[in-house]
Amino acid sequence: MTKILHDTFVLELGKDTFVRGDVRVKGDAGRKPVLIIAHGFKGFKDWGMFPYAARRFAEEGFAVVTFNFSHNGVRERDFDELEKFGRNTYSQEQKDLAAVLAAVLEDRLPEAERMDKEQVVLVGHSRGGGNSVLFAAEHSSISGVASWNGIANVNLFNNEFRETVMRDGVGYIINARTKQEMPIQAVFFEDIDRNKKCFDIAARAAELRTPILFIQGMNDAERLVEGFRRLRAAAPQHRFAEIQGTNHTFGTVHPFAGTTDALEQAMAMTIQFFKGIISNKGV
Repeated sequence: MTKILHDTFVLELGKDTFVRGDVRVKGDAGRKPVLIIAHGFKGFKDWGMFPYAARRFAEEGFAVVTFNFSHNGVRERDFDELEKFGRNTYSQEQKDLAAVLAAVLEDRLPEAERMDKEQVVLVGHSRGGGNSVLFAAEHSSISGVASWNGIANVNLFNNEFRETVMRDGVGYIINARTKQEMPIQAVFFEDIDRNKKCFDIAARAAELRTPILFIQGMNDAERLVEGFRRLRAAAPQHRFAEIQGTNHTFGTVHPFAGTTDALEQAMAMTIQFFKGIISNKGV
């Protein structure tokens, strides 16, 4: 079996703003389609299933890029930059994605000689799924998107929490796994308010010609399952797949304790979907 090469990178976006990532790709000859994985809220590139999924995608012939959004709250470990987490916005995450894409297109990532810049696809989980749809709507160089348990509404919080944040300037949510109190600053809601039209995930999906595969675990939170149904109603031209009996992370945990049937299903459907897009383009 051909060895999977694994390299790391850091992109500096500004003062104390960095995107840290990894590239995994087969070491054989030829350029590979680029697959970028975008994690979700309270996620990071090394969470649970992501390194495993990245390697599996690389074994299937993709040059895989995983990365931490610059304000996801993680530098070396989870969560050691909570102040940045509190200031995170969708606009910042869109800038981060743009920086990663630019680095791909400008041959600034490790193993650039193995990347086919004409074929760039996105896999986004949860909030990363919504971000990937919004990003593809603004970037025609994206060939396809797979949204895993992706959000349909950028506002993740109820009205009471929003009112608290807008009144006090900050509110706190509990991370069930780490037990940390994680801040959300008013800038999060202000960013959503300023960008209501361009952050309308269902509307952007409906207008998007770039093919999207929405995969939803049907034991996920009701808010996300209902969002999946809204997306299907709003944008029926895309592909929608249900995985019964599984949750938001396809039954996987952090630290990673092994794959699951649901994760394998999600990866198999995603690989088939992307290879169909690539094949249709004559690559």
